[in-house]
Amino acid sequence: MISQKKSEIKRAALVKATISLVNNQGFHAAPMSKIAKLANVSPATIYLYFENKQDLINQVYVEVKARFMDYAFKTYTETMTVEEGFKTVWYRIAAFKINDIEQGFFLSQCENTPMIEEHCRKQGLQYLNPLLDLWVKGQEQHIIKKIAPHILYANTIYPLAFLMNAQKRGDFKLTKQHLDTAYQCAWDSIKNNNA
Repeated sequence: MISQKKSEIKRAALVKATISLVNNQGFHAAPMSKIAKLANVSPATIYLYFENKQDLINQVYVEVKARFMDYAFKTYTETMTVEEGFKTVWYRIAAFKINDIEQGFFLSQCENTPMIEEHCRKQGLQYLNPLLDLWVKGQEQHIIKKIAPHILYANTIYPLAFLMNAQKRGDFKLTKQHLDTAYQCAWDSIKNNNA
C-alpha cells in the first residue's frame, strides 16, 4: 500500500502534468500515457486516483477552480462596500492569473471547451457565489447595472483571461498601469451611472 504522503505526491504530479499538457498541447493531445510519463508514474497509477481521462480532467478543473476562488476571496469580507469588495476580488483574481499563469491558463481553456462535464461546471460556478452575491447586493443598492451575471462576468473577469493569454504568448506585457486601466474599464462597464 502506498503511504499517504507518497500518494499525495503522485496525485499532485499527475495534476501538474495534466495542466501542463493541456496548456501546451490541448485536451485531445494529452493522452493518459503522456500524462503518466510527464508525472513520472506508471500509466496504471493514474487509475488509482482517477477513473479515466474525463474524470481526471473534471477533477483537475474543480480543484484548480476551488484554489482560484479561495485565493480570490481570501481578503474579501461582506462588510466591504460594493465597489471596495469588487475591487478587492478583481485584483486578487488578476494576481492569481499573473502569479500562477499555468493554472490561470488551464482555467481559461476549461471555460472554452465542452470537455468539462456539466455537473463539474456547475460545481465550479458555486465557488463564484460570493461574487454573484456582491453583484446582487450592488444591483439592489442601484450601484451595479441590472444585467445578467454572465454579462457582468464577461465584461469584468473574462477580459483578464484575454490579457493573460496575450502575455503568455509574448504579444503583450501586462504592467501595473495596464492592470489599473483594465480594472477601471471593468468597473466602468458594470457600475450604474444613474446612481
